[in-house]
Amino acid sequence: MDPVENLEGRMCTKHDKPLELFCKNDQMCVCMLCTVLDHKMHDVVLLEEEYEEKKVELKTTDAEIQQMVQKRRLKIQEIKHLMDLSEEDAGREKAEGVQVFTDLMDSVGRGLKELLKTIEEKQETTKKQAEAFIRELDQEISELMKRSAEVEQLSLSEDHLHLLQSLNIHRPPPTKDWTEVRVFPSYEGTVVRAVSQLEETLSEKMKKVLEAQLKRVQMFAVDVTLDPETAHPYLILSDDGKQVKDSDVWKNLPKNPKRFSNGFCVVTKQSFSSGRFYFEVQVEGKTEWFLGVIRESVNRKKLISLSPQNGYWIIRLINGNKYKASDDPPVDLSVKSGLQKVGVFVDYEEGVVSFYDVEAAALIYSFTDCSFTEKLFPFFCPGFDNDGINSAPLIISPVAVN
Repeated sequence: MDPVENLEGRMCTKHDKPLELFCKNDQMCVCMLCTVLDHKMHDVVLLEEEYEEKKVELKTTDAEIQQMVQKRRLKIQEIKHLMDLSEEDAGREKAEGVQVFTDLMDSVGRGLKELLKTIEEKQETTKKQAEAFIRELDQEISELMKRSAEVEQLSLSEDHLHLLQSLNIHRPPPTKDWTEVRVFPSYEGTVVRAVSQLEETLSEKMKKVLEAQLKRVQMFAVDVTLDPETAHPYLILSDDGKQVKDSDVWKNLPKNPKRFSNGFCVVTKQSFSSGRFYFEVQVEGKTEWFLGVIRESVNRKKLISLSPQNGYWIIRLINGNKYKASDDPPVDLSVKSGLQKVGVFVDYEEGVVSFYDVEAAALIYSFTDCSFTEKLFPFFCPGFDNDGINSAPLIISPVAVN
């Protein structure tokens, strides 16, 4: 039986009239008399009309619920996929870690074995040399004792002629000058040289590890272009949005909340709020630049400290040879001179921003334990032109994965 028909068959307990109407104000079924006495100023409609309206609302609600269910099922699939990727990453990292540390332990073991062998061989050589010296000294002592006995015997002789004819016995026999002879093996530097060789070996192995790590993060390369709507009025962007430099000429550009008013800065059109991404920037020929990522809500109108606390995760070059990470406090970076290309890698969920020397396949610096809660934008600042000394542009380069 239809619910409306069933309800219409019921009677109002107060007026003993059929429940044919619905009061929207009180959300209840009422009879004709109720509308006159108790619901006179209320919004009252036919029960069937309300029923049809509620059915439409229920269908809409059900569609919304189904959509919510579908979104959650997709989220479950996404989480499961991320779990699978995490397991694959963990497995690969463990396998690589076991291999690397096994190689390291083998290298350390071989280094220790060679060190002990070197010391033992030197000790054995010294021992044989000392034994040879002792035998030679014993031989000379025997010769000297023999001469001493002859001298003593001669001194007791009463034969003047014999004594005078044996004058050569008065002098000691010819012997070696032992004044400068030393038996003192020098082990100084043996351990240092062994450790130095080990460091070279470890350095080579670490270089291979970093090369492999760089290749992995390069797999997350993204294609980004500079957003002219955010560029400071002094900056010049290339038509393809891949290059930026200082012009020393102010341009009258439309004002908008996204544009940087202080600091010669620009960000990309693309933003990222999950996952991992990587891009490379050519910095060759420059004496000053700033690179990294920023959160969407940074203050673009005032000069502020470029630190993680203010939403900046960047490294910079100043004075042509001083590299710094804008951490809190700032960190001096050990970077070989002539840095040509910088790779920037971000793992949003892990809260990591890493910078690489692409040519050397070396890690420059990593911000860790970052807490990202909003969109991140790749960030570029080419620095002042400085009368042409720093005129080279920052160039977003295509990533070449070998």
